[in-house]
Amino acid sequence: MPPTRILVLRGGALGDFIVTLPALQLLRRVWPAAPITLVGNARAAALGQTAGVIDRVCSQSEARWSALYASPPLPSAFADELAAFDLVLNFWPDPDGELARHFPRHPAQRFLTAPSHPAVAPAAAHYCAALHPLGLTADSFRFPLGSPSPDARLVAVHPGSGSPRKNWPLDRWHALCLRLREIAPTEFLIVTGDAEPDPGALANFGRHAHALPLPQLVAALRECRLFLGHDSGISHLAAACGVPCVLLFGPTDPAVWSPPGEHVHALRRGSDLSTITVDDVLAAARPRLIRAPLAPPSLRPSKLL
Repeated sequence: MPPTRILVLRGGALGDFIVTLPALQLLRRVWPAAPITLVGNARAAALGQTAGVIDRVCSQSEARWSALYASPPLPSAFADELAAFDLVLNFWPDPDGELARHFPRHPAQRFLTAPSHPAVAPAAAHYCAALHPLGLTADSFRFPLGSPSPDARLVAVHPGSGSPRKNWPLDRWHALCLRLREIAPTEFLIVTGDAEPDPGALANFGRHAHALPLPQLVAALRECRLFLGHDSGISHLAAACGVPCVLLFGPTDPAVWSPPGEHVHALRRGSDLSTITVDDVLAAARPRLIRAPLAPPSLRPSKLL
């Protein structure tokens, strides 16, 4: 019997959610009539609602969900809510099986769990592989959230990430922007997130987009002909918008964490990003300053943000 209601438990930040989108798309494509509820990062998951692969979002910060890591029994109302789903897919950390012992809630409920951290490359393949026991196989590990405007002019620079270890020195970003302006007149969009430091002198190169709501950030990225950044959620967002990307990697593996697609170039010289030079990035960025063609129709979304 096909599922009639699906629950997906998926935590993490923006990039963690984006690499789960191909798996959600697969569920939606095979069972279009089954409502999908996702418990996780509500801000990021709103992208999935807009794109049509999620019907309902619950924040992972709601206190009731912590009961899944407590000893049974669950509060009766919460237990009844969980029992209403006939497919539960878990990507939350559960090393000791504390969460799994609460499922299935009844004989007809199917419960699948997979490690929260990817074990295969690219990361999206890991989450799609969790659906194999259902007989589902993905034919793509990309989920497009948009495509660049035909008149895109800006070069986006995101000098931060979720960890200082994944960041290129700020003075090199400054030197790179100067070099890019020597090649051709360049308008920059300097992107920063909530927890990231002030970009300093980089803000003088153009518009500074700080902690924008995600729909506004998507709209801004669609006006970019090139994106320069690190291993970050915003980099995954730019790639999902079809923007040609040059991404600098150090301690994390680009085979796993770089967004898939020919429009993405991952640059790595070892675990320390300081070994990447301005000339290295310039060499990767220069040919991508020429306007790239839009993604082929098969990769364009039916619904844009």
